[in-house]
Amino acid sequence: MTDVHGRDLRYFVAVADELHFTRAAERLFVSQPALSKQIRALERQLGTPLFTRDRPGVRLTPAGEALLPHARRVLAAWDDAQAEVERAKAATRATLVVGMSTSPGRGGLLPAVRSRFTSAHPEVTVRLRQVSWDDATAGLADGSTDVSYVWLPLPDEERYAWTVVAEEPRLVALPEDHRLAERATIPFTDLVDEPFLALPRSAGRLRDYWLATDAREGRPARIGAEVASTEETYEALVAGLGVVLLAVGNAPLITLGGVTTRPVSGIAPSRFVLARRRDDRRPLVAGYVRACGEVVRDTGTG
Repeated sequence: MTDVHGRDLRYFVAVADELHFTRAAERLFVSQPALSKQIRALERQLGTPLFTRDRPGVRLTPAGEALLPHARRVLAAWDDAQAEVERAKAATRATLVVGMSTSPGRGGLLPAVRSRFTSAHPEVTVRLRQVSWDDATAGLADGSTDVSYVWLPLPDEERYAWTVVAEEPRLVALPEDHRLAERATIPFTDLVDEPFLALPRSAGRLRDYWLATDAREGRPARIGAEVASTEETYEALVAGLGVVLLAVGNAPLITLGGVTTRPVSGIAPSRFVLARRRDDRRPLVAGYVRACGEVVRDTGTG
């Protein structure tokens, strides 16, 4: 027996619901002779009548009664499948939200990734979302962003996957008149007792990372102030509230006047990444990650 088409089952269910060929044909927007012909073809295919047609009207045969619940389930499953396909199609026309807490200037990375992504997905709108530093995931944790440019380490790292965008030495930013500002390079051991500007406590592991807690040999950091944005950091530096570690690529955001940066020895470099939720397998997310990886590879920034 060859496979039955979904159309045949839909015609069968319509007649079973109406128990009247003319009303079923009107419901299906087909002619009554065409509907009758299709039902007879289905009966021949199954090798048994599905309806009795006599003077009192149309009734289901025992075979028709047996088929009906299965036909309904098949049609319902197909309707669900079509709905999923429509949702997938809609996803390709959606807006992709890209989060960041620090603008990834870095040689025009952001426009290059955007250009490559939109050339492959011209129907998609890419929206950038600036997120405060108190969220180390830049919106990934609460689902308000689809992908995000963030610094490692991330809280709950097992939830995320990432592409390394840049690996950069960490500098220290300090007021131009600071006693250590004349040094060409500053060992971190000379900074241990300085007051530091810190991320909010909600940043978790990232706060500890930018305080270089792992290089302090158990000595707690002195916190001069908490900062949650580039602007707050600059103002706190100018006010002399503390010093702060930052990546090379972010130095231009801070050195606006009255502030200088120096290389720091004795601490590991920073890693800037494009992150996504590990369980998010949507095609648009994968497409943006792929575009970013291609740009990083082609430019050698990673």
